[in-house]
Amino acid sequence: MDITEVAKPCKFDDRTTSDVIVRLRNCEGRPDKFYTHSNILINKSKFFADQLTCFKSGACIEIHCSNSNYDYHVNLLRLLYLPSDLLLESLVSVKSAVEILQLAVQFDCEELTKVCVQYLEAIPWEDKEEEIILKAVSKLGQVAMPILARIQPVDLRATKNVFVSAVRFATSIGGPGPPFVDDLKTSAQEQVEYMLTKDAETPLVTADDEVKSVMKMGLSQICSSFEKGLSSLLLEPDLTSGTLEDKIMHGVSDVEWISNILPKMDLMKDFVSSWAEISSKILVVVEDKKLDSSMWGLKTKAKIAKDMATLHKEDEASFRLKM
Repeated sequence: MDITEVAKPCKFDDRTTSDVIVRLRNCEGRPDKFYTHSNILINKSKFFADQLTCFKSGACIEIHCSNSNYDYHVNLLRLLYLPSDLLLESLVSVKSAVEILQLAVQFDCEELTKVCVQYLEAIPWEDKEEEIILKAVSKLGQVAMPILARIQPVDLRATKNVFVSAVRFATSIGGPGPPFVDDLKTSAQEQVEYMLTKDAETPLVTADDEVKSVMKMGLSQICSSFEKGLSSLLLEPDLTSGTLEDKIMHGVSDVEWISNILPKMDLMKDFVSSWAEISSKILVVVEDKKLDSSMWGLKTKAKIAKDMATLHKEDEASFRLKM
């Protein structure tokens, strides 16, 4: 039988009729098993539908959450059981709607996402609440554009163009240029960082899919250039060249820079993925004794080892699930 067609009424956390357990992993000793129903999860969430592609009754889906958003995860599961006409009135505050919206996007709950956006478009805000909204929804891409338009209904094309241009120079999209371009790249990196932390309009444009796409291109360029430059060391007869040292250390600096920038655009998972793709090649170079022949080689090794350790921590802290 197609489990999406089961018609019996279901109640959230009803153990007697449940066929799927959702387990919330958290750092506190709170109840973390919730008894749910495959037909509800599949119909209301594309995320859960994907997880239940090879469905077996009694399956357990494990979700990692923080202590701060644990209650909102539980609330999201409850809301999946509500009829469509009751969803809007179930949202009781700006903060709860923002938190639920972020999770609804994360779990690909289309109907709930639309209701949260509708609620936040209509309800009055206070200044402090607007700050909360801006910080959260600027990371959600196109789905949040109606809310962002209400926050600041201005033409952001100029800010977007400046930011995109800075990202292109900062990541050398289009290939390397003459020597002075290194100074221009450094200035562009500083500008990108400034705009993300100080410019009030930048968070509005970083939600744009085109902006995110350019940043991902820049990430790819930096990782590719760094991997190729590092791999070429094994072919160099002389590692004492100052030019060679500058090139590699600039590459290390670029990787460190973009790893600090991407979390501000909610793109850290892209960095983890890109780094994982080149990590095996990097390890071959780092473990080669040829780099031990120079002090800067040892410095490069130490720096890469530190960055890889940081990456490992980011990977461990990222969103995980377990069937």
